[in-house]
Amino acid sequence: MNQSARLAESVGSERIPLANKRKDYLKRAFPFYLMIFPGLLVFLVFKYVPMFGVFIAFKNYSPFRGVWKSEWIGLENFVRLFSEHDFLLLLKNTLFLNMLDTFIAFPFTIMVALFLNEVSSKHFKNSIQTILYAPHFLSWVVIVGITMLFLRTQDGGVNVLLNALGFESINFFSNAGSFRSIWLFHNIWQGAGWGAIIYLAAIASIDPALYEAAKVDGASRLRQMWHITLPSLKTVIVIMFILRLGNFIDVGFEHIFLLQNPLNLQVSDVFETFVYRIGLVQGDFSYSTAVGLFKSVVGLVMIVAANKIAKRFGEEGVY
Repeated sequence: MNQSARLAESVGSERIPLANKRKDYLKRAFPFYLMIFPGLLVFLVFKYVPMFGVFIAFKNYSPFRGVWKSEWIGLENFVRLFSEHDFLLLLKNTLFLNMLDTFIAFPFTIMVALFLNEVSSKHFKNSIQTILYAPHFLSWVVIVGITMLFLRTQDGGVNVLLNALGFESINFFSNAGSFRSIWLFHNIWQGAGWGAIIYLAAIASIDPALYEAAKVDGASRLRQMWHITLPSLKTVIVIMFILRLGNFIDVGFEHIFLLQNPLNLQVSDVFETFVYRIGLVQGDFSYSTAVGLFKSVVGLVMIVAANKIAKRFGEEGVY
C-alpha cells in the first residue's frame, strides 16, 4: 500500500470517531437546546422578523400597496422629523426625564441593595424585600390610578390633609414640576427593589474573608461598605449603566401616556407619545417608523460609545 493510500485510510478512520463524538454531544445537549428553543423562537419572531419593517421609514407606505410596492422616498421622513417644530421639545423632554431616571433612580437602586445587605435579621430582611419587590408586579394602569385617587384636587387624600392643615389644594397634574416628580417617584417605587436583585446577587459573591479582615482592622460597617462592597460592585454597576444608556432616549409609552393631559403636555410630550399620535391616531406609519428608527440608532450609538469608554478605563464592558 502506497503512502497516499495509507494517509487516506488514516483520515477516514479519524472521521468516524469525530462524527460519533458530535452525535454524543448533540444527544447530551439536546434537552438544553430544547429548553432554549421557545425563548429563541420568541426572540426571532418579535425582535428580528419585525426589523424588516424599517423599510417603511424610507417609503411612503400605503397599506393597500404593501411594503414592497409603496413609493420609495429615501430620507424625506427623517428630514421632516428634524425640521419638525416640536422636535426640540420632544428631545428636551425625553432627555430631561431620562437624566432624572439615570442620575437619581439608578443610584437609588444601588443604595437599596447596599442597605438591604446590611440588615442582619433574616426575617426582617425578607419582609422588607417582599415590600420593595411587590410594586414591580403592578401595572402602570394600577399605579397611576392609585396616584390619581390620592392626588385628586377635590377629594384626594393628600389635598384633604392639606386642607385640614390650613393649606390650599394643589392640582398636581397641571404643572411641570409635579408631573416630573410623580413620574420619577413612580419609577423609583416600582423599580428600585426589583432592580436591586442583581446587585444583591453580586454582593453575595464577595469573599467574606475581606469583611473579616476589615473587622480585625477596626473598620465600621460604613467603611466596609465604602471600601469593600462598592468597589466589588463596580463592574456590575458599569455594565448596568451601559445597558441603561441603550434606552436613554426611550422613557416608556404607557407610563407617560397615562400621566399625560393637555395641561402638562409641554413637559410630558416625548417621542413615544408623538409616535402614538402620528402612527396610530393619524395613520402616518412611515413617519412614525422613521421616528422609532431614529431612537433605535441613538440608543445603539450610546451603547457602543459607553462600552468603548468603559473598556478604555479598564472595565469589562458589555461585549
